Amino acid sequence: MSQNRENPSSGHLPPPNTSTETIDALGKLSEALEVVEDARGSLYRFHRLTGRADLALGEAVDMFKEAGYDDIARKLQDTMVGRNVLEGRWTFQVMEEYDDGYYKDFKTLEEEIRQQLVEGRRHLFEAQMKEDRRTHGQRHHEASPTEEPL
Repeated sequence: MSQNRENPSSGHLPPPNTSTETIDALGKLSEALEVVEDARGSLYRFHRLTGRADLALGEAVDMFKEAGYDDIARKLQDTMVGRNVLEGRWTFQVMEEYDDGYYKDFKTLEEEIRQQLVEGRRHLFEAQMKEDRRTHGQRHHEASPTEEPL
């Protein structure tokens, strides 16, 4: 369904009588959630890098054995290969705890608050910023795409 590209989509317009203060507060909440998403990505990166390091360490152990350094290989194997990164946890367990606790609760609360205040609409602060910053009527400054995303 096509729409006037000079007007924001209805999903990016606040419901009637929504205050600027509400939009600003939701914008700050959205900003905080984006930082949490970024932190979560860093946690996944930490997970992947730690796993790669452990696999490379296993290869180093094998190489030390082949080079005749059995004591060094044994020390690395017994001390570091497969070691927990936190007490009782490998990185996948850290990620699961983060995802199932802090992350899930933050996402749930953010969505509940949007539902309560603005009928669940997302990025109203950013949509308003776009309207304020874009050059109306200029190509590549349209308010919305030709077709609404699914």
